[in-house]
Formats: sequence, structure tokens, C-alpha cells
Amino acid sequence: MGGGLIKAVRTGWAKAILIVGAVSLVGVAVAMAQGPAAPSGVQKVRFGGDRNETRVVIDLDRAAAGKLLADGALDRRVVIALPNITVSGDLQGAGQGLVERWLIDEAAGGARLRLDLSAKAEVRRRFLLPPGDGATAYRYVIDLKAVDAPAARGAPRPILVSAPVKAPPLRLKKVIVIDAGHGGKDPGSSGASASEKDITLAAAKLLKARLEKSGRYQVVMTRDTDTFVPLESRVQIARRADADLFISLHADSGPDVATRGASVYTLSDKATERVNQVLNKDDWLINASMPGRDRAVSQILMDLSQRVTKNRSAAFAEMLLQQVGEETSLLRRSHRDAGFYVLLAPDVPAVLLEMGFMTNVEDERLLNDPDGRARVMNAVGDSIEAYFATQTKLASR
Repeated sequence: MGGGLIKAVRTGWAKAILIVGAVSLVGVAVAMAQGPAAPSGVQKVRFGGDRNETRVVIDLDRAAAGKLLADGALDRRVVIALPNITVSGDLQGAGQGLVERWLIDEAAGGARLRLDLSAKAEVRRRFLLPPGDGATAYRYVIDLKAVDAPAARGAPRPILVSAPVKAPPLRLKKVIVIDAGHGGKDPGSSGASASEKDITLAAAKLLKARLEKSGRYQVVMTRDTDTFVPLESRVQIARRADADLFISLHADSGPDVATRGASVYTLSDKATERVNQVLNKDDWLINASMPGRDRAVSQILMDLSQRVTKNRSAAFAEMLLQQVGEETSLLRRSHRDAGFYVLLAPDVPAVLLEMGFMTNVEDERLLNDPDGRARVMNAVGDSIEAYFATQTKLASR
């Protein structure tokens, strides 16, 4: 009995030591996230130069690494991700030289800079300047040069001028990606007189027209014809577009023809482990080259980004159900979670909307009727408006 008691005591001490060690490791991880990798903020945005060459300077309160997401070659919009940088609301204003207007907003656990260009230009260089020569802030510098612009010999050195961070309301459009489920060789569910792939495409086109009519959104479709698009391609379309919201449209089916109603899916907790399936090898979320950053801290930051994205997806899902429920029936448990591939992007709020059941006569009639379909899509559009209005209010607090 004495030996057993000693063994028990030793085992108890061993467990206690393991628990203390685990708690210490968690503390170290949190300290790392709160120490060298602590979020920082934008202090000022400045411009210099002319329509041949323009320099953009972002004053930050600490060092930051940036990643060029879009170079502006296709649509004259330069997009740069700034991981680990926070902003209190959307910062925006008029630009100078080659920059017509600019906006910095929150995205994927960091900040995102968008530059709308006034002419065709290229990003010549990007670099970070530490404090010095009288400057107390870190300066992230972006040099733009007009394409095919004549060289300006003997031109004076550009003088940087300050641009107010809080400028008059001049917003860039939010990017919405609409995914019409199925398509091509994949018809999806079948009803008495229609296929899911046709219903989702018709609905997606209606929603696109509704959003574009407002002038506040840039809409990207994963497909606009009866073609097959792989699931992984649909997610990457949203990520390459630097989307603010991704909505996948579907129509359900079931063994009981009496079952009807819409439902919305967001990503389940278990499915977050599959997120690496949609990440590129050079993804800035996990490979941001910050001084002192190791993979453990990068993983913590990516987890935080996923959490923010999931929360925003859930918030939009509730607004979506509230609006759609005014036009059609909802399932009893209408907000569901799943590991659908199209919901896996860690940096894009995403939902999958089942608009109703193709196997139910009433639901199919509603979705197959142009007027009924338009009412549902208008409700979806109303929920998108409400979602971004709420995001703006929260950011301004």
C-alpha cells in the first residue's frame, strides 16, 4: 500500500507538472502573439509626385510586411495586404497623381490597401523604412510609374503632402462573389420541371443585377453560363478577387416531398482543420515575413483570422435568414453548419444558401417562377446591404 501511495503521489506530481507546463506553453504563445506580433495601426497616408510617377507612403506605428494581391494590370486597382495591421473603420480619401482614390479596410485579420488608379500604371517597388531622419513612424512605401509614360528629365524631386486619414465619403466598391451551384456535367438536384444548376444560375444573375444596380458593389460570378467549375476553383476565384463576401446558391432535395424551406450553412468548427486545402504555398496568412515571426505565431494569427471570418459569416447568415424568411418558408433548424468545400476560405466570409427543395412542389414552383425567384434574390440583396451597413457602424465606434 505504501508503494502504491508513493506511486500515486508521484503520478499526481507528474500530472501537475504537465498541466503547469501546458499552461506555460499557452502563456508563451499568447505572449508571442501579444508581444512582437501585436497588431499595429495606420497613422497617416501621404502622396507625392505626378501622373508619371507617384509615391504612396503609409505611416505605421511599427514594422509590417506587405503582399501584393493585385497589380492593377487588369482593372487599374492595386491591392496590397498588410498582415498584423489594424484599422478602426474604413480609412479612405482622394489620392494624387496616378492614384484617383484609396481605401484601407479590415480583411483576413489584417488591413488591406486598395488604390484606384487614374491611368494605367505599374508597381515599380515596395519597401519599408524604419524610423529615422526625424521620422518617428515606420513608413511603408509604394512607388507607381505610368506605363509608357515619357521620362521626365530634370523633373524636381516630388514633395510629399499629407492626405487626411478621415476624408469625405469616397468609398471603393465591396467585392461580392456569387457562386451558382453545380453546372455543366453536374446538374445537381432535379425537380419536376427544372434542374438545380439552371435555378441557381438564373438566381445568381438576378442577384448580380440587383447588386450592381445600387452602384455600391463589384460582383464576380464563379460561372455565368452552364459550365462545370470545380469546387476548389470556386474558392480560389473568391480569394483572388479579394472578396468581401462569398455566397453560394443551391436548391436542396430530400426523400420526403413534404419537406420544404430555405436554410443557410456556415463553416463548422471541425471543418476548419481542412483550411489548408485552399491555401496557396505562399499564402500571406501563414508566411508573412515579419521580424521575429515563427510558424507558431503565424498559425495563431491565422486561427484568429479564421475566427473573425467565421463570426462574420455567422452574422451575415442570421441577416440572410431574416430577410429570406419574409419571402419563403424556412426549415425548422434553418442555420446549419457543415464542412462544404466552398466555405473553407479562411479570409472570406462565406455562406451557402439552400433556397428551397427541388423535390417539393411549392418550393420548386417558387424558384422556377421568375417573379418568385426575383423576390428571394431581392431579399438576399437586402441582407447584403444590412450586413455591410452593420459592419460600417461597428467599425465607426
